[in-house]
Amino acid sequence: MSEQSSVAYETKSLPVTPKKLGSRMPKHLVPWVFMAPALLLFALYVLYPIVSSFILSFYSWDGLGDKTWIGFDNYIQLFDSETFWTALTNNVIWMVLFMLAPPIGLGIALFLNQKVRGIRLVKALFFFPFVISQVVIGLVFSWFYDPNLGLLNSILDLFGFNTIALLSSEEYVTYGIIAAGLWPQIAYCMILYLTGLNNLSPDQIEAARLDRAKGFKMLRHIILPQLAPATFIAVVVTVIGALRSFDLVATMTAGGPWGSSTVLAYMMYEESIFNYRMGYGAAVAVVLFLIMAVYIAYFLVRMLRSEK
Repeated sequence: MSEQSSVAYETKSLPVTPKKLGSRMPKHLVPWVFMAPALLLFALYVLYPIVSSFILSFYSWDGLGDKTWIGFDNYIQLFDSETFWTALTNNVIWMVLFMLAPPIGLGIALFLNQKVRGIRLVKALFFFPFVISQVVIGLVFSWFYDPNLGLLNSILDLFGFNTIALLSSEEYVTYGIIAAGLWPQIAYCMILYLTGLNNLSPDQIEAARLDRAKGFKMLRHIILPQLAPATFIAVVVTVIGALRSFDLVATMTAGGPWGSSTVLAYMMYEESIFNYRMGYGAAVAVVLFLIMAVYIAYFLVRMLRSEK
């Protein structure tokens, strides 16, 4: 067989490659094809439970028997409940005091954003609270607040102050739990701001230095505007963390004493699991979800307007 005929034979024997998927599909549909699995999981594990909670809040159900349609009765009972208003008040206190986390986290991040020997070890120590379980943090602070052997009362006694059983005080118990929650939340905000500080534009900073900007002026006009995305995430996550606070309350006080430290998330859990009122618990969940949605939407609209 001649050389030309062998080449022709090999060429004919090559398999025909199929056309690419993108060439057969409109370009505007290609991104949706790749996002379809994520959207399916989001709809299944996020949207479906939200819609189910809204529907369940209009029923009376013990979790086992048949559901009974009662309309808005769960919401009427909810707004007439003293426990609900106590839980809502505590959630507002959580949200207000938790807003200390972003500025404190920013201050710590500015302090740690230095190139000095041993700074990595210091960063690890500040990062440590974030990786600890909330249950462990609750146990540690319960020991810290212990009226007999706790370190808090030892410190108060050392400086001549009266000792206090913090977790047994209706007046101060909520603030004690919030202090425990702020510890890891500040660490989280610090991590966000450290990431943002590492991505600052060196050109803008150098130009500001040439214009003799330093100190607070540098922070206000150059650094903080570039940290706006980190600030947005820190505030949103902090608000969500304050509103859905559950682990520390369940670990440290179980809503006590006499329901004075309960929050909406714990009230939802208690009514649904222990009191067998699934519909009533769903109504609490709906109220909590609407508060989160309204606050985050308001903050998002304000941020988008400021950027424009």
